[in-house]
Amino acid sequence: MQRLTVTVPEARQLTGLSRTTLYKLFNQGKLTPRKAGKRTLILVSELEAFVNSLPEGVSAHDE
Repeated sequence: MQRLTVTVPEARQLTGLSRTTLYKLFNQGKLTPRKAGKRTLILVSELEAFVNSLPEGVSAHDE
């Protein structure tokens, strides 16, 4: 069974984004934090949708 949520440290590892950037995304409404006790969780599906919405980069071969 695939996990439904990840913690902020796990989201950092998966995306390469900093903790500060993740919390900025929460404040901007681009990601929705969920609380389970003291733990902050992020839906994996929401994190994937956010990453997929980012513009594609230009590779060095395209220049």
